[in-house]
Amino acid sequence: APEAWDITNGTSPVKIAICDTGIDQNHEDLAANIVANKNFTSSLTVDDRNGHGTHVAGVAAAVTNNAKGVAGAGFNSKLMNVKVLGDTGSGYYSWVARGIIWAADNGAKVVNLSLTGSSASDTLKNAVNYAWGEGVVLVAAAGNNNSSVPVYPAAYDNVIAIAATDPNDIKASFSNYGGWVDIAAPGVGIFSTMPNHANRIGILNYGSLDGTSMSTPHVTGLAGLIWATEYGTSQVSVRDRIESTADK
Repeated sequence: APEAWDITNGTSPVKIAICDTGIDQNHEDLAANIVANKNFTSSLTVDDRNGHGTHVAGVAAAVTNNAKGVAGAGFNSKLMNVKVLGDTGSGYYSWVARGIIWAADNGAKVVNLSLTGSSASDTLKNAVNYAWGEGVVLVAAAGNNNSSVPVYPAAYDNVIAIAATDPNDIKASFSNYGGWVDIAAPGVGIFSTMPNHANRIGILNYGSLDGTSMSTPHVTGLAGLIWATEYGTSQVSVRDRIESTADK
């Protein structure tokens, strides 16, 4: 990340939509970067009562260089809190699809989908294709089943599917894999923001989690940076830059 930031710190017009359980609304290391909130779930609040979404958001775009907490890969990129999973951490494809479409219609340049489902869905696929057609880069978790069986939305053509690596830069033991997976990124022992209030995961303020959910926002933040460079001409160009320059 520091090497990337020598090239660009990103730019505030680049908005990253975190489609997840919500984002802590007044966290010291996140609040200043949240530029939009929308709730598509049955939860009564746009805030994060689970913890998952706040952790993901911090990896992608926590406030950086503020002498607090953690740094977000996207540095100056901004966050759109799109709540598509309920407070238990689960939800419906219809919620996710509506969130993707709303993000695309409201200026997101990158959509982070740290969520998986085992079955295909025309509703979800249509939402993905709509956002891609609107020029959005979509990044999704490949899942944590140590399996080559595709999960969705990661397996759709217009999504970058993200596996997890461990500190030895090899596949994390839990990570899914296979020809449908596009990129791997760190997903073991990832330290990031957690809600400053009670949450289902049970960690306050900051903590470490494992999963392809944590790998995904590393790539999302990277996409945010690339949008601010000479390669940020289209969603096709940004995706190609990520995939063509990755280590085998």
